Amino acid sequence: MQFSQIQHGSLVVQNLERAAAFYRDVLGLIEIEIPSTFPAAGINVRWFRLGSQQIHILLGTENQPESQHHLALQVDDAQSARSWMKEHGVAFEEAVLIPGADRFFVRDLDNNLIEIIEWKEAYPNTPIAHNDTSTENQNTHQ
Repeated sequence: MQFSQIQHGSLVVQNLERAAAFYRDVLGLIEIEIPSTFPAAGINVRWFRLGSQQIHILLGTENQPESQHHLALQVDDAQSARSWMKEHGVAFEEAVLIPGADRFFVRDLDNNLIEIIEWKEAYPNTPIAHNDTSTENQNTHQ
């Protein structure tokens, strides 16, 4: 068995219509159909496509506390994304520098943290050597 990628991430929201408008109209994500079995099961969710991955927004009952938990959306031009956010009244916060990247954070209307990142050069993704080989062995068995 080998994991290959993140298929989707989920965020809890207080109002599905309002949140869907943010993800669709402000972030420009494409809303996709949910499984036909969900409504009858009482599952209140909206799904959005982002490349080959998805973001799912789930109806929750509590306001989310401010947290560093986040998902990151890659863009081709972070500066244009900043301008877009400003034009649409979305506050943003600059982030600690990562060499080779331009990034900042926004919060959706339910306080979920979203990183917007443009990679100007490829991140090296250099593996960290560990003395414990069990993880290495685990990832090579198929």
